[in-house]
Amino acid sequence: MNGTSEGPAPAADLGPAVTESDESLAPRAVRTEPPAYRSVFTTAPLAMAVVDAEGLVVSANDTLGALLGTDPDALAGSVAADLVDLASDAGTWHAYREVLRGHRARLRCTRRLKRADGHSLWAQVTVEPLAGSGGSGDGDATGLLLSVADVSARRELQARLRHLQMHDPVTRLPNRALFFERLTAALEAESYEHGGTGRIGVCYLDLDGFKAVNDTHGHRVGDRLLAAVAERLTRCAEEAAQARSGVPLVARLGGDEFALLVEDSTGTDQLADLAGAVLTALQPPFELSDRRLSVTASVGVVERHTAGTTPTALMQAADTTLYWAKADGRARWTLFDPERNANRMTRQALAATLRPAIERGEFALEYQPLVGMEDGRVRGVEALIRWNHPQFGVLAPNRFIALAEEDGSIVPLGRWILRTACHQARRWQLAHPDEPPIFVSVNVAVRQVWDSDLVADVARTLEETGLAPQLLQLELTESAVMGSAGRPLQVLKALSDMGVHIAIDDFGTGYSNLAYLSRLPVSVLKLDGAFVRGFQYEAVPDAAASGTAGVANPADEVIVEAMVQLAHRLGLTVTAECVETSDQASRLRRIGCDTGQGWLYSRPVAPDRISALLGHAEPGGPAGVQAGVGNP
Repeated sequence: MNGTSEGPAPAADLGPAVTESDESLAPRAVRTEPPAYRSVFTTAPLAMAVVDAEGLVVSANDTLGALLGTDPDALAGSVAADLVDLASDAGTWHAYREVLRGHRARLRCTRRLKRADGHSLWAQVTVEPLAGSGGSGDGDATGLLLSVADVSARRELQARLRHLQMHDPVTRLPNRALFFERLTAALEAESYEHGGTGRIGVCYLDLDGFKAVNDTHGHRVGDRLLAAVAERLTRCAEEAAQARSGVPLVARLGGDEFALLVEDSTGTDQLADLAGAVLTALQPPFELSDRRLSVTASVGVVERHTAGTTPTALMQAADTTLYWAKADGRARWTLFDPERNANRMTRQALAATLRPAIERGEFALEYQPLVGMEDGRVRGVEALIRWNHPQFGVLAPNRFIALAEEDGSIVPLGRWILRTACHQARRWQLAHPDEPPIFVSVNVAVRQVWDSDLVADVARTLEETGLAPQLLQLELTESAVMGSAGRPLQVLKALSDMGVHIAIDDFGTGYSNLAYLSRLPVSVLKLDGAFVRGFQYEAVPDAAASGTAGVANPADEVIVEAMVQLAHRLGLTVTAECVETSDQASRLRRIGCDTGQGWLYSRPVAPDRISALLGHAEPGGPAGVQAGVGNP
């Protein structure tokens, strides 16, 4: 029958074949039974055969002959294991021999058999001891009953049900379950041992703006569009297979998400070509009856070795890359980037541990001096938060403040910063009673204004620490302050009425609504560092020397001077950020800038190093500050 034996040849192991003239075996097993049994056996609707202790067919009934398309008498003497393909796998072959020897009560398996006319059928094969012949495990079994039931119809029904279960009804493509079944099998197969590449690739795509199609035209039109997209993707996969071995599996994973699985991929170039072909295939508009619809897609591309890869990890990478493609502008494909993914994973790890880190006390404040441009004295300090992360080390605010704003943890974190900074400012004041007290400047996020009672938090902190309101400055970004109305404006006015100074940080990079500026309760403008960084001499060729000479760039100075004069006319003071050179400081001082902040004076430092600066001053410059701290 169909199949080749993986075990030893049954005939050689179980004895010689029986011929029709061998009177010692052929008639004996049946002749011992009454005539009524013979009649029932012969005409039974179930295909059966009697097998002797050597594994040879003694007799077969008419039903078995009809099932196999042969004369039942011709089956006598056949090797039963060959007749129903029991030797095609080692497990079944071993179980059959155990039944034959009386060490096992029954064997039941499903086999694909081939009829004499060449047609195949699925059959359920059962082998068990003849009634009264033993089989209880004592080893005295003398005969077996082999029964064969045609289960082709049931198998066909199961196959149809499985097809329905594993395929999407809208597009008729393989669904998520079948896709992951194929993906898992591909990752488990060691294809490189059989001439394969040992690599795998996935193009994971999502239709851009598909929800709008459903909302505008209805789900019926949306389904038709999905079916049309599936047809193009299938053609694209078939065309890609002309130059590569194997046709990529196209599946609909759900909604408007599709995937193309490339087994034994040859590298990222193959997947990139396929992704590009997909985008090209989707470019022409879709003609759906009386509607003409256009659609684009974003595609995430992943290609890697199968070794060490799991279905979950592969699809997580594909999903991440698809998100990148959408974030990068849609209607494009993006290749998985391990470094970019590592940054994303780090970001997720930080987001997950932010709130617990506040409770564990992993944060600390450093302070950067705000220096008077005329006398070089420290007028105040800006509190800058650092995260002493147990895994990633010391993290600057740009690594986690945006995350804190996203998940709302900026509110408790902001309260901690405010309270800690005010306590420190009060300690400096008490430690240096003979020196003018310095103010502390604290950054405030917009979400703190909306999601907390900032006015109450500030009032409570000032009362708790004993710090005078005028020694606290709150910094908000220009984009957050400009255009403020309603609650934000009320909060700013309440804080200003309390005596707290309000500063606009990074001024000049946002809305720059100067007309609105006069109506805000603001007392300080902090010029963005971009102005100061460009506020330096321009190198030009020196005609009298082989090098270059520096000349002032008048445009930069005019712009900064205009902003300083405007601020002074409005009664505001001006702080210049990112002051790094003495030349910058001299020019800023000449045009009237009030205070400066930057590495020329000091990097952000611990509180005790600020104490060393207090009392140091050198009229006309920052030398006293530099002597106290310098650049670590």
